[in-house]
Amino acid sequence: MTGPDDPGPLEPAVVDAIGADLREAGYTIDGVAELLGEQANAALGRGVWWPVLRATRAAPAGRQRLAVLIRLFLLGAEEPHEQVQAALPSTPLATLAANGVLEMSGGMVRAALDIRPHSDGVREFYVVSDQDAALRSGPLRHDHVLGIGAASMSLARAVVRTPVGRALDLGTGCGIQALHLDAHCAQIVATDTNARALTLAAATARLNGMSWDLRAGSLFEPVAGERFDLIVSNPPFVVGSGARDYIYRDSGVAGDALCQSIIEQIPDHLNPGGTAHIMANWVVRDDDWRDRVRGWLAGTGLHAWVVQRELADPVSYVSLWLSDAGETPEQAAQRGGPWLDWFAQQGITGVGMGMIALRKPYGDEAPEQILEEITGADEAVTGPEVDAFFARRAYLRSTGDDALLSARLSTAPVFLEEQFLPGPDGWQSLGAAVRRPGGPGAIIGVDEVLRALMAGCRGEVPLGTLIALLAAHHGVDADALARAALPEVREAIGRGILYQAE
Repeated sequence: MTGPDDPGPLEPAVVDAIGADLREAGYTIDGVAELLGEQANAALGRGVWWPVLRATRAAPAGRQRLAVLIRLFLLGAEEPHEQVQAALPSTPLATLAANGVLEMSGGMVRAALDIRPHSDGVREFYVVSDQDAALRSGPLRHDHVLGIGAASMSLARAVVRTPVGRALDLGTGCGIQALHLDAHCAQIVATDTNARALTLAAATARLNGMSWDLRAGSLFEPVAGERFDLIVSNPPFVVGSGARDYIYRDSGVAGDALCQSIIEQIPDHLNPGGTAHIMANWVVRDDDWRDRVRGWLAGTGLHAWVVQRELADPVSYVSLWLSDAGETPEQAAQRGGPWLDWFAQQGITGVGMGMIALRKPYGDEAPEQILEEITGADEAVTGPEVDAFFARRAYLRSTGDDALLSARLSTAPVFLEEQFLPGPDGWQSLGAAVRRPGGPGAIIGVDEVLRALMAGCRGEVPLGTLIALLAAHHGVDADALARAALPEVREAIGRGILYQAE
């Protein structure tokens, strides 16, 4: 890289040499974990670094090369020139510095980039980004390229991994989403407005032997007229006045207009049957947050599942983003005060944060859009759950009541939960619910009849027959019981609690 404001591309030969040195040194997830030991490695994951420093200092002579790389790239430590050159022997340090990989001062060297091992659970990769504020003193640079963060990993877990032809990573940053897409997408187009991000994404791709079509430009401008089977985006969604202090978080447009624009433009770039996953923030005033996001979806013609995972008040929200920038308390106060004033002027009482999953129907099918709040830590939105959600909704739309009564249903592995309060006559039941563990929002209230009906759903007897047996047992009209039970059965199917047996 030629300078702080002119990030020329990393030379391919330099990237290749770095990758060879890292692999030869055993700089992998397992290699790092083995050298550090269980406790120090767990501390590294929590951002506690002194045990890591201690473990690397105590590494045997044969593992000092790996120890230096850990301190250099994962801790942001300064290391002696000779030790760094021994750890990265294929390229002179002056060349690595000229390419923006290292910084040298006197006889000491520190990393200018964050290069770390990463895994999708099957394969292992290297990810190249800028070092975050915890590893460097002073504010981040304007064109800072974010590394592997909580939002990027939430998005990666939520993406449907069915093999497809063309995929678009909108706002690729360091390339973390494209990295995960590579295993199941024949062609990947990745875009960003930040030239530095494209530089580091190209380095990430090359380090891992991948080839992505990297394009510069805003939103869908670089792919005008093109369509994709899968679109993913973790855009600069931070809600603010429109200032663009840091490219990775600030879109340059006020409020939540960027997320709205993405949602409204997706139909023009998604193939029928295609899926889109968008991390988004939305403004909340004194109304239901669903109304705002539902307005974005109106007219798109897309099926949607919108999940709000968090709702932050203005002070908490602004503090969250100020803490990432590495600014001094005085700088944070100078930036945070006007930010909060803008929230007050706009009547914003909170910001919703979550995931928007979209699927384009085939033909003229009417879109179904479900918006809900799911905040449980054990209710993460995952790719399999998203795919199953859309499949269940399609089944319900195509299955009339008569067909459903003829179907043999099974109950998924679930828990029956009942709440009681002590009273004058002993424990009194407040109600019962059935929960599918791990399923986001996979819980429904049940009464005695629905509980008995679910117990009978073993894939052996048609639903209508079960309802008739229950009606006879309770002495009620079977048709009336069916009319009352079918909406509850449909809700249970929609939550993945009941399903049609093969």
